[in-house]
Formats: sequence, structure tokens, C-alpha cells
Amino acid sequence: MQKTVCELFAGVGGFRCGLNSIKKIEDTEKPEKWKTVWFSQWEPADKTTQWAHACYINRFGTCYDLKGRDTTNYDINTVEKETVPPHNLLVGGFPCQDYSVASSLATSKGLEGKKGVLWWDIRDMLEVKGAPFVLLENVDRILKSPASQRGCDFGIILACFRDLGYSVEWRVINAAEYGYQQRRRRTFIFAYKNDTCYAKNITSITNYDSEDDLESRRESVGNIITKTGFFAKSFSVNDEDIKKIKIEALPRRIGEISSSFSFNFENSGFMINGIIYTLKTKPSYTGNQITLGDIMEEGDIDEQFFISEERLYYTAPETNHSDETIERLPDEAHRTWQYIKGAKKLPRKAANGHEYVFSEGPIAMIDEYNKPARTLLTSEGSFSRMTHIVKDKKTGNIRLLTPIEMERIQGFPSDWTKECLVNGEKADMPLNKRRFMMGNALVVNLINRMEKQLSDIFEQED
Repeated sequence: MQKTVCELFAGVGGFRCGLNSIKKIEDTEKPEKWKTVWFSQWEPADKTTQWAHACYINRFGTCYDLKGRDTTNYDINTVEKETVPPHNLLVGGFPCQDYSVASSLATSKGLEGKKGVLWWDIRDMLEVKGAPFVLLENVDRILKSPASQRGCDFGIILACFRDLGYSVEWRVINAAEYGYQQRRRRTFIFAYKNDTCYAKNITSITNYDSEDDLESRRESVGNIITKTGFFAKSFSVNDEDIKKIKIEALPRRIGEISSSFSFNFENSGFMINGIIYTLKTKPSYTGNQITLGDIMEEGDIDEQFFISEERLYYTAPETNHSDETIERLPDEAHRTWQYIKGAKKLPRKAANGHEYVFSEGPIAMIDEYNKPARTLLTSEGSFSRMTHIVKDKKTGNIRLLTPIEMERIQGFPSDWTKECLVNGEKADMPLNKRRFMMGNALVVNLINRMEKQLSDIFEQED
């Protein structure tokens, strides 16, 4: 089977870098093992310059649809799916702000949110083009959204695959738990047409006529989840008690799922013919661990990244908490990293007049060299609790991460996002956009690790 790819919601090309083992910018000049026949990248927030798309085409060039048009920077909802070139692998990190860890699950809107609805464009592409294999990425909480009906959104996604003739494997993977440089938990979805050789080889489960029949298949499904399946071969897990596998049948109609379905999906699972099997698994990894210290720059760093002493601390450096229920701190203290990252107690008043004390715990002010980086967010670099601040390797002074360090944390080549192609001319990407791109990206190393298994699968197809 030809290794042809369609990359949706492409960002700056994380899937493409991973599939083609791009470790440095010069690698883009080599022939690609996986040929991207079309991609799509559109960011509605970028009103004047589409920065991610401009970065992508600077590194890879563009693609044309079957009518000879460049539609790669169109809103995907407006693209005629029939004009997209045929492909055997559909990939994409579909937008996830509606499920994101940056907001509470209670306020996320899931498939009904502005970003979540883009799932339906994936579904439409699958219906029209029929890619035999699909690899998708999203945040881990997609399995639990929305808060009011947990599991409903993921149930709808699985039902869409079922209705289009696919089986599905999924796994929540924390990159750091397999030796990589970021503690980033993401849900990966691997789907495949039921008539592929892979589907026929992976399981002989075809009959779901009775509950007794379902129970008798726990061992076979347990092997798929923990030993023989796509994610099991790429990311090993400990042996688990197969009696803990939960089994649930999806309602026949998506409308029923939307109105009443709720289910506690575990971090690993398998779905075939509308039957869900899910099991909580634990990673099994004993190799080397890449840390934040391993990927940090060691030379001279531009002064703009360093933090002045008055912005670091408002009191003794060892203090990591504040209690404003007794006395409010001055505004200058609120503008320090020590305050924003420290534990707090604040008097608050609700809209109904109820008075209460808001509190939150501390997080480490200076990120440690000897651990993987924390999860990068699109707000990286802003004055936020979650922004990384580090001790510079050369000077020992405290600073923010550089764009190169953020790229390395995500597994991209150094300076991947430095330049773009805007209106046919080279241009520097603004710093805030480089940060945003990396906060939105996936860990390229994980895709690269899956590539061998994908190659094996494609080589066995007719």
C-alpha cells in the first residue's frame, strides 16, 4: 500500500516531521518516506497572516487539490472534500481548546464548542475519501467531556467510526513516561477499515449476539489492548487483570448517544462493531529519560528572555505562599513570579454576596533540570502560573524558555518556526506566535515512534 497522507489541522507539521523522521531542518530536503498529498491549516484568530500555514509551506511547500487549486489555507469547513487527493492515511491533531486542560472540564463545550465541531470535518473527509487508516491526537480529557454527560463526545466519535466501517484503538500517552522530554498527556486514536488486512489479522472477533459471547472474548481483547494492538506494540504496558475490562455497546443512533449516553472511558481501549472495550493500563518503560536540562541551550541567550530581580521576588526567595485574608499585598507583589506561582489565600465574594476564601497550592517557581518539562501551553511566556521559568545554564540567571527550547520540548528541529513564507517572501515569525505554535503542537517523538508500526502495517496490505 502506498504511504500517502492527508494531514488535517496540520499546524506547523508535527505529524509530517514524525512520520518522516525529520530531526533537523536539512532533513526536509531528503525524499519523504510518507508522501503528503494534501494538508489543511487554517487559524481563524490570525486575521492578517496565517502564521502556522506560512511556517508549514516554508518547510514543505504546498499541495494542490484535484482541480489544481491550492486550498490548503481554506477554512476546512468550506473545502470540497471530493477535491482532496486520494490518500491511505489521514492524520490530524484536531483542535482541542474545547476540551483543554487550560480550562475546567465543567466549562468545556466538547463537540458543541467552536473547536470541537471540527470533528465533523474529519468525519466528512472519511466518508468522502475513505482512508483505510486514521491516526488522530487530542487532549486526554476528550474521553471525559462534557462534564454534564461524561464520555458522550468520545462515544459520538466512536459511533461515527463504527457507522463508516472502522474499528478503533485508543490510548492516553504521557510522552515523559516513555522517556521523552515533556510531561504531556494526549489521547491518540488509531482507526482502520474493517476490510483491511490489519483489521483481519488483529482480531477474529466478529460475533456479538449475546452478553455471554462478549464476556468470553475478554482475553482476546485484553491481548489487543496490552500486547498485540497498534499502541501496545509501540508503547508497552504492564500486564493487567483482564477481568477489569469494561464492556459497553454503543446505541445504534448517534442521536441516542447525544441525548443519553454516558460512559467512563479508561485510558486504553478498543471498539469494533459498536462494542466498546476499555481498560486502565500503566506504562512499562525502563529506558533512558530525556530531561529539560538535556534540551536547554547552553550558549549566550538574548537579554529579552531574562527576568529582572524585582519581577522575581516580592519578599524572601524561600517564601512560597501568601495569605491575603489578613492583609492585602501591594500591587507590585502581585506582579512577581514568586506570587503568581506561590500558594495563595484570597478573600472572595460571590455574585450572590456569599463571602469565601479562595486558595490554591504552590507550584515550583524554577523548573528543574533533572525532570522532563511540564506541559507547554499556548500561553507559554506570558505572566502565568504555568509558564516555565528556568535557570540559565551559562549565567545562572533566571529566564523564560527560548523558542528553540520550546521546539525541542515538542521534538521539532531547532529553529523550525523561526522563518515563514509570507506572500512569497521569507519573514520572521513573531515570538508570541512561535510560543503559540509550540503550545498547540504534539510531541513529534511519539509519532516517530509509531511510524515503524505504521510502516509494518502498510507493507502487509495488498
